[in-house]
Amino acid sequence: MPKAKQVSGMQPLPRYVMPDESEPEYNIILDDLYNHRHSLIGSSYFYIKSDKDDCALCRIIHGGGKIYFHEVVDHARHGISDEDLELSVKSDTGVFSLPGHHPISPHVEQKLRVIYDI
Repeated sequence: MPKAKQVSGMQPLPRYVMPDESEPEYNIILDDLYNHRHSLIGSSYFYIKSDKDDCALCRIIHGGGKIYFHEVVDHARHGISDEDLELSVKSDTGVFSLPGHHPISPHVEQKLRVIYDI
């Protein structure tokens, strides 16, 4: 992985990597979200990341320019249950190109719009 070099006395920003030192497929995730109209709620894009044991609600916030902040959201604080996430994953028709990434269901979308749409 290329190392960032220090310029003008400032420390370089960290690059996010996976535990196996690979970089997440951020560009592919964003392309999938741009093409799925239900993903944009307020000023954030939402999707579900899952593996064989767990599901997580994720949000991408545009930080300006080419900067995007990716975060895992505490879905319970947003009124979304584990069952809501699991149903979203089960009802996914394979819209996203990356395995383990799923669009939110209309039910989850509705709950998030109550909070984020103004």
